[in-house]
Order: sequence, then C-alpha cells, then structure tokens
Amino acid sequence: MKPRILVVEDEPGIADTIRYALASDGFEPVWCATALAALDAFASDADAAPIALAILDVGLPDLNGFELFKRLQRIRETPALFLTARGDEIDRVVGLELGADDYVTKPFSPRELVARVRTVLRRWQRAPLDRSPPQPQPPSPLDLDVERRRIRYYGRALDLSRYEYGILATLIARPGRVYTRDELLDRVWDGDRDSYDRTVDAHVKTLRAKLKAVAADVEPIVTHRGTGYALAEDLPPTVETAD
Repeated sequence: MKPRILVVEDEPGIADTIRYALASDGFEPVWCATALAALDAFASDADAAPIALAILDVGLPDLNGFELFKRLQRIRETPALFLTARGDEIDRVVGLELGADDYVTKPFSPRELVARVRTVLRRWQRAPLDRSPPQPQPPSPLDLDVERRRIRYYGRALDLSRYEYGILATLIARPGRVYTRDELLDRVWDGDRDSYDRTVDAHVKTLRAKLKAVAADVEPIVTHRGTGYALAEDLPPTVETAD
C-alpha cells in the first residue's frame, strides 16, 4: 500500500505540483485546502491507511500551519514538514521547535521536497515504535500569533520591538529550554557579530519590564547565571493583571 501524505496548501497550483511529484514517486497524496478540512481528513482515516506524513503550508486561510500542527499531534503523533513562503528565521525556529521534522521555503524544487519527505519517513521508521502519546499541557498565559507577529500575555497584546519579539518567541517555543546568549544572537540577530552578549541582556531587561507591567508578581523569564535565559515552565494560567 502506498504511503499516504497529507498536503495542506490553499494555492491549487502549488498543491497540484506537490501532488504530482508525490504520486510520481510512489506516494498517495491527500489534498486539503484548509486547516479544518485537514483536521477532518486526518481524524476520519480509519477506513484507509493512516496518514504517514503531513506537509503543512504555514499561511492557511483559517488556521496558521503552526496551530494546525499542534492540533494534528493531539489526534495522533505524525511527522510533519512545514511549507512556507516566509524567510524569517524566527518562523523557522518556531516551526522546528514546536516539533516539526523539516521546513521548506517557497519557491522549492518538487524533487527536493519529495527527497525530504523520504528522509523524514526513514528517520521515523528507525525511531522506536512505542511513541508515548502527547501529554495534555496546561494553558499558557503567553499566546504567540506568528501570522501577526504578536504575543499576548494574560490576554494583553505586548508592544514589542523586533528583537524583544524574537527573544520571547524563541523562548515560548520550548519552555524550560535554556538558550545561551550566543544562541539568541544567532537566532534573533541572525548571527550579527556586531551585537554582543550585553545587547541580549539589555533587550531582556526591557522585555521583563513590559511583562511586569502586565503581571507584576510573575517572573516568566528565568536567568541561568553564566549561561543564558529560559521561559519558566510553571507559569500560573491566570492572575490579576495591572490596570
């Protein structure tokens, strides 16, 4: 039986190219133009072989690809590859650190896309079969809206600079993961070596002030002295916010 590949892409021309490339290489593509249609197809494939891999466009008309990915994983853990026209480093960071297996930027070579699909599938076939189901996570007070490049904190939209947004978006992607100052410089400043460790510290300081203005008693950014910064893993889901 041919491996079934879910293709979620709202542009018919691009979708046709992907479907043809997959079918020519021995896959069975399942195309959906919206995230909600993809969720229905993914959840109702009991009468067919389960979806082996999902190719998700980030810029969908109903849900962005990152939110779709999270919802698919709640149904069944499945490898995924993000497809997007974006060239922003932060979007790539968020996608990969949410748990996606690869990231392809438009315009792309159909042959390269199929090769990446095969590579991801081989990697999953070598992995242990007893994958544990994802554990439910408590709601986070930090809501990252990648499409609008906006972050809400306890329901309030934060007024962030480009670099403050980049730092916080990076930390949100993996709570508890410690990022060194060099890593933040590479991810947020694109490796600009004219920027230094103290540049990161200065932006974290202003970012903390903006977070404090919303919830004075909460410390979402944890300093690991001599190392870097992390997002706290046990943030209270609700608090009394400042007026």
